Parts: sequence; structure tokens; C-alpha cells
Amino acid sequence: MDRLLKFAGLALGDVYLGNPLRDWLAALAIGLGTFAALLFLRRLLTQRARGFAGMELPQGVRLLLTLVGATKILPLFAVSLLVGAKYLDLGMRADQTTTAVIVIAVALQLGIWLNVAVRFYLDQHYSRSDDKNSQTMITIVRFVTSVAIWSLVVLLALDNLGFQVKALLTGLGIGGIAVALAVQNVLGDLLASLSIALDKPFGVGDALTLDTGYAGTVEAIGIRSTRLRSVTGEQIVLANAELVKARIRNYGRLEARRSVFRIGIAHGTGAAELAAIPDLIRVAVTAQKLTRFERAHLIGFSNTSIDFEAAYVVMSADYTVFLNVQQAVNLTLAAEFEERGIEFANLAPSAQIAHATATVPSVA
Repeated sequence: MDRLLKFAGLALGDVYLGNPLRDWLAALAIGLGTFAALLFLRRLLTQRARGFAGMELPQGVRLLLTLVGATKILPLFAVSLLVGAKYLDLGMRADQTTTAVIVIAVALQLGIWLNVAVRFYLDQHYSRSDDKNSQTMITIVRFVTSVAIWSLVVLLALDNLGFQVKALLTGLGIGGIAVALAVQNVLGDLLASLSIALDKPFGVGDALTLDTGYAGTVEAIGIRSTRLRSVTGEQIVLANAELVKARIRNYGRLEARRSVFRIGIAHGTGAAELAAIPDLIRVAVTAQKLTRFERAHLIGFSNTSIDFEAAYVVMSADYTVFLNVQQAVNLTLAAEFEERGIEFANLAPSAQIAHATATVPSVA
């Protein structure tokens, strides 16, 4: 080493920036050694993580291995530089500058780690979930947390660069009010998307009808808007804020469909035939699969008919299944009445068997 230094015209006692050359060399050796050790540790843990791929490990261990894989070289170099610089006396100003640069590099790495950790926990929590809103929740939470994390990183960097963060925050607060007023619709949609993700009033694949007249099946729920596919094929794009305010009928959450219907029987029908009608309705309903009979009664007399009302439940959300059961019940009753000579009342404006609540919008 001495011969090399003499060949270069240098001596260990030479002073550069207030520190002997030997101290500079020692600091360089410490910094390079620290950097090499950190790189070795990072490579070792990365190789271990690849070896553990597909194995069931505790969540904390998997998170640690994920964070190691997301570690960048620049922050490691910055930490090594800091360790080596501590061996030197560079003066207050140089120390502050070095520390600020290193803190910024470390803050960037912390921002990356926090984002990776949020993504890790979201994926772990929702990867095995059958909830249709999972992807929407992941997208929205990632966006919001990323904005919050990188905002803190920027503020930390500015503070270390000597900016007055308090004054900056005050100015941003005043300016933020003006910006919020200018983009209040966008912010409203963003907050509405959070409300949809947390409250989960509907999910992808659900059939909706809104009191505004729109109807369709949910294709995607975004940060600003939700997209529906109407029964006629076109795509309907609705702002999330509009959806939150609307009254929504979600046919995707149906577990069963209920039918309440009335039958008008002609005057002059005998008492025995009238007494048999409730039981005929019950038999016609229970003969069908997936049905639960509720009631059938003679409810009154009108000028044109003797009125019966009945109700039953079809234990299926499928609208086609519901229509098939309804049709079978109607045909069975028509056949039974014809065989017994029971006549329907002559109700010209409407059908002889009128279903009160069986009709469901076509999007279902």
C-alpha cells in the first residue's frame, strides 16, 4: 500500500478536506465492506425466498422475504456511505448534506416497502375471498395508501432539504381548498368508490335497476365510475357519486322469488267448487319442484268476479326457473278448472290469472 501511494505521489498523512488520507481509506474500506455485506445478505435472503416458494410459511416470514425482494441497491449504498462517513470529520455542513441525501434515499426505500406491505396484506386477505368486490377494494385501497405514503415521503424529503414544511403545509391547505372546490366532482366520485367498496351494496356480476331508470349488469367498479352492461347490449357508465345517491334494486342478491296472484271466478259457481279452489291451488304449487306454498284464500266478491288470492315462493334466483314454475302452475290450474267446469270471470282488460308481484325486470 505504501509503495502504491508513493508511486501515486501520495502519503498516508496527507490531509484532504480536513481528514488524513489514512482516514479516507479507512472510511472507504468501511463503506465498501458494509455495502458488500448488505448485498450479500440481500442476495442470500432472496435465494432463500426462491427456495421457499410454494411452501406454507408464517405470514410474517413471507412478508419479510417479500420486503427483501423489494429492497433496492441505492438505499443500501446510501446506508453504507453513512456508515463510512461517520469515520470522518467532514464538518457540520457536509454532515448535514450527507445525512439529508441518505435520509431521502432511505425514505424512498421505506415508501417502497410500505407499498409492498400494503399490497401483500391485501392480496393475502382477498386472494381466497369469493367476494365480487375484492378487486375493487384492492384497487381503491392501493390507490389511497399509495397517495398517502408517497405524500409522507415527499414531505420527509423536503424537510431534510431545508424547506419549511409547516409553512408549505399551510400553503397547501389554503391551495387545497381551492383545488378541492375545482375538482369536487372527482373527489366525490373517489369517496363514493370507497363507500361502495366498504359497504358493498353490489358487486361485479349483479343485475341492478336504479330509480333513475338505468338497468344492467355490473361489469366493473372503478375509482371514478361504475360500468353496467344493459340487456340490449350497450355499456352504461355511471359516476359513483350518482350510484351512491340512487335507490338501487340488486337482483344479484336474490335467493328466492315470491309470486302473489289473484284468480277471478265467474258468479254462479257452486259453493262446493269454490271451497275446492284453495286446495287445487295448493296441489298445483306443491307439485312443482323448488316451491314453497304459502296461502290460498277466497278474499271477496266484486261485481264481475269471485276473487281468490294465493302466494308461493320459488326457491331459486334464476328468473327462467321462476317463469317455468309460474307457467306450470297456471297451466295446471287451467286444466283442473276446465275438468271441473269452473269458469273464469270475464275480465276483459286483464288476464284471467293476474300475478301481482311476479314480474321482474328483464335484467334479472
